[in-house]
Amino acid sequence: MDPALLREREAFKRRAFATPVVENKRKKVNVVDEPKKKPRPPQRSSVSAAPKIDATNYKLMTGSSQYKFGVLAKIVKHLKTLHQDGADHALTLEEILDETNQLDVGMKISQWLRTEALNSNPKIEVTSDGRYMFKPPYKVRDRKSLLKLLRQTDLKGYGGILLEDIQESLPNHEKVLKMLEKDIVYITRPVDKKKILFYNDKTAHMPIDEEFQKLWRSVAVDGIDDNKIEEYLENQGIRSMQDTSQKVLPAKLKRKAAPKKRTYKKPRDNEHLKEILEEYD
Repeated sequence: MDPALLREREAFKRRAFATPVVENKRKKVNVVDEPKKKPRPPQRSSVSAAPKIDATNYKLMTGSSQYKFGVLAKIVKHLKTLHQDGADHALTLEEILDETNQLDVGMKISQWLRTEALNSNPKIEVTSDGRYMFKPPYKVRDRKSLLKLLRQTDLKGYGGILLEDIQESLPNHEKVLKMLEKDIVYITRPVDKKKILFYNDKTAHMPIDEEFQKLWRSVAVDGIDDNKIEEYLENQGIRSMQDTSQKVLPAKLKRKAAPKKRTYKKPRDNEHLKEILEEYD
């Protein structure tokens, strides 16, 4: 090794040892331990927090509105079936629930049925002793009562009766309607295709010429108003409908108001010069 480099190295060491060095010692800081926070208990999930449903108390719970109205629908349907089968006796709520296999309903639902649902239902009639039976649209029980109802409806000019209302009101309606085929006229309503029953009044029957029937059926007046029918009849020389069409009244003409008379107003600002102005005039 070069002796010059060794000499420089030794000189560097001597200078390094001769230079004083001050060390900065870090002060110890007394850190006060903070009180340890108690660990929070783990939150329970919403599924575990919900009350468990037990099979023994499921029916005793309040229940949803869907379940309540499901119970009510079964009651109405059962009472309707009993009425259409010819039963005319009323039942208590306990008897109805027994016959519909719904004795496991809760107390709240039973109270709701007894105080609100059954009393306000238009399909159920409440007797004086607190029993329930089906309430039909019409009080008809047999062939005679149905024929009387149709005759009275025709005489009063009320028109016909829906077939579905008769089916809902009359026990054994198929048998009764078959017996009254000659006394009833069925008309299908074009709006909703529902059948309507009319009393067949035989005293109003009159012979009509076949040629007139053909002409009547050949003329289609669907979608034609009375004004167009009247115009067609006038062109054919028939003036029988001149008083049946709706008359269009002319609009009322508004009268012009009479012009107001203008009155001369004397000037108010020259009252103190009144005498001078008169002399000047």
